[in-house]
Amino acid sequence: MKIAFVGKGGSGKTTLSSLFIRHLATARVPVVAVDADINQHLATALGMDETEAAGLPALGARLPLVKDYLRGTNPRIASAETMIKTTPPGEGSRLLRVVEENPVYTACARPVHLEGETVRLMATGPFAESDLGVACYHSKVGAVELCLNHLVDGREEYVVVDMTAGSDSFASGMFTRFDMTFLVAEPTRKGVAVYRQYRDYARDYGITLKVVGNKVQGPDDADFLAAEVGEDLLLTVGDSAWVRAMEKGRPPRFDLLEADNRQALKELHAAADETYEQRDWERYTRQMVHFHLKNAESWANAKTGADLAAQVDPAFVLAEAAGAPQTV
Repeated sequence: MKIAFVGKGGSGKTTLSSLFIRHLATARVPVVAVDADINQHLATALGMDETEAAGLPALGARLPLVKDYLRGTNPRIASAETMIKTTPPGEGSRLLRVVEENPVYTACARPVHLEGETVRLMATGPFAESDLGVACYHSKVGAVELCLNHLVDGREEYVVVDMTAGSDSFASGMFTRFDMTFLVAEPTRKGVAVYRQYRDYARDYGITLKVVGNKVQGPDDADFLAAEVGEDLLLTVGDSAWVRAMEKGRPPRFDLLEADNRQALKELHAAADETYEQRDWERYTRQMVHFHLKNAESWANAKTGADLAAQVDPAFVLAEAAGAPQTV
């Protein structure tokens, strides 16, 4: 299951995504965690110290390796250089799976030990000094989108992505890559405005969107969100002494998390798991191709000097059974 946590900056999406990842670890569910925000905080929220977090390999900086591996023997892709963030897989492409060893995970992921389990963590990487003033952060996040385009996952296999703030993910097709999108909203006009913008953008793409109200102080906050969000409101959470200790670098044992917050995480898990029966791999593949063709026409054909529409394999549908795992 592919899960996104989105919301405006400061809404608490990184904190909630890290708690959800910890919950999945306690449930002994395989997890790949991805920090797709240029402001990288997921690693420290998962318990890494600042030095460890700074030492995470940057997925965006290893894009040539990622492209070369995923291209495999796909005859429609002439070279790794002609792959872009939206390039879809086809016959001969290598696919990623949550539970496997592959060169992408070896180069770009690092283990995080949580609650007796090991979670794979990948990060886009922050802006480098050489990027300032000349690079767009989408060039970093594009590596995440390319991996998601080539990833197949089953029930109770989770990829949890802490997304960029606000509605910036709509600058690409990555917002369509998820089974469930949890939008973290504070009980404020700004928090609700981000929800409405995301809802309106996603409306035509079959996105499953649920709102998690955060920093809710009492019935008035809960009522405000219920009135503004309606049936998209899944649940609300308030302050947490456990989270405050974690943010100070002194996290207690996870089983000491407040009972109401533990219950909220169980409800998030159940809501995400329910979307499995709604999976439509044909639509998923069709949307992938749609955004690839848009990118090819608008900028990528000119940049690569190739007709990238030719990369589309019309007979290929990404699905759990697609493509046997390939050896390297």
